[in-house]
Amino acid sequence: MGKGTLLYAQSGGVTAVINATASAVIQAARGRKVKVLAARNGILGALREDLVDTSKESAAAIRALAHTPGGAFGSCRFKLKSLEQDQDKYQRLLDVFDAHDVRWFLYNGGNDSADTALKLSRMAEATGYPLTCIGVPKTVDNDLVVTDTCPGFGSAAKYTAVSVAEAALDVAAMADTSTKVFVYEVMGRHAGWLAAAGGLAGDGKDQAPQVILFPEIAYDEQKFLARVQAVVKKVGWCVVVVSEGIRHADGRFVADAGGGKDAFGHSQLGGVGPLLAATVKDKLGLKVHWTVPDYLQRSARHLASATDLAQAQAVGKAAVDYALQGLNGVMPVIVRTRAKPYRWKIAPAPLTDIANHEKTMPKGYIDRSGYGITQACRDYLQPLIQGESPPPYRPDGLPNYVRLKLTAVARKLPPFG
Repeated sequence: MGKGTLLYAQSGGVTAVINATASAVIQAARGRKVKVLAARNGILGALREDLVDTSKESAAAIRALAHTPGGAFGSCRFKLKSLEQDQDKYQRLLDVFDAHDVRWFLYNGGNDSADTALKLSRMAEATGYPLTCIGVPKTVDNDLVVTDTCPGFGSAAKYTAVSVAEAALDVAAMADTSTKVFVYEVMGRHAGWLAAAGGLAGDGKDQAPQVILFPEIAYDEQKFLARVQAVVKKVGWCVVVVSEGIRHADGRFVADAGGGKDAFGHSQLGGVGPLLAATVKDKLGLKVHWTVPDYLQRSARHLASATDLAQAQAVGKAAVDYALQGLNGVMPVIVRTRAKPYRWKIAPAPLTDIANHEKTMPKGYIDRSGYGITQACRDYLQPLIQGESPPPYRPDGLPNYVRLKLTAVARKLPPFG
C-alpha cells in the first residue's frame, strides 16, 4: 500500500445505487494501491473512530456492492456546525485522521454532505493538515446544483414512473364500481423532480397521472378539488402524484406534522398523501386509495436505471482520481454534453458552488395548468430512467444482495464524549 489512507463515508438517505459508487471508489483505490477505510454511519463513524477495513472484503464482494441497495457502511443525518461552534468535533476528526494516516476523505451524499465536505476541506487548510476532501454526489431528490442529475435519482424516477403507470392500470380497471381517485406521494421536500418523474407514466391526453402537485407551485385546495372532480367526470377516475413538500401560499407545508426538526433542521412532515385522500373523500365524496412508497422508491435496486448505475460508478471512480490529484474541495459532477442521443461526462466542480444551494424545477418544466410536465421536462427526464440493470437472482427467486464482513479497525484513541 502507498503512504496515506483514503476514508470513505455515506451520508443522508441512501439510494438504490449509492453502494455502486462505494464499489467504484474501493476498486479504483485498490487499482492505485491505496488503502481504503470506511466510516460506519457517515461522519459519526469518523468522530467515534468506528472504522471498517475494506481490504478484508473480497474482490467479488466489492463488485457485488454495485447491485446491492441500501448503504453498506451505514449512513447518518448529522451536520457539522461552523469551525468555531464545533471546534471540539473538528479537532477530534483531525485526531482520528492523523491516527489512521487519512489523507483523502470522500463523503458520499447530498447537499448537507457537500457542506460537511466543504467545511472539512477548510478545516484542513486552516490547520495545515494534509487532507484532500471530495464531495461525492447522491440524492433521490435531484436537488444538487451544477450537476445535470444526481446518482440515485434516475433509479427512483424509474421506480416512480413504473409504479404510477402500473397503479393507473389498476385504478382504471376498478373505477366503475370502486376507487375513483388514487393518490401517490413521493419524496421531495423543496424540489418536485420525483413528482415530475411520475409524469413519465403517461404521454397522451387524459393519461395518468392527470394531476401532479409540485413544491414549486403553491397548493390551492379549491383548485385542486375542482381539477380532480373535472378529471373524474371526464375520464372516470384520476391519479394524483404529490410531492411530500407541497406548501400553502404562505409557505407552510401542507403536511407539517408539528413534530419539530430533524438533525439537518428540516421540518418533520406528517404525510401529505393520506391528507389529500381524506380531503377528496370528505369534500368530493369519492372513494380514494393512497400510497406512500417511502423507502421503497429509493431502495428498489431491482428496477434501477442502467444510466443511473453507470453514473453512480463514474462519480466514484472520478472522486478517487480527483482526490489523488489533490483537488481539494471539489465534487465530480455529471455534465450533459448532448441531448439526443443522450451523452454525458464527469467534470470537477467546486464545493463552494454546490454546498447550501438547491436546484428546484425550472418554470419551463411545469405546464401552464400547474398540474403537469412540459415536453422540455420529459426530454430532460427520459434518458435518466433508460436501460435496465437487474441484480442477479438466487435459486430461491430473491435478489443475490451482498452483506459485507465490516471488519472493524482497532481504535487508537479514547472514546469521543
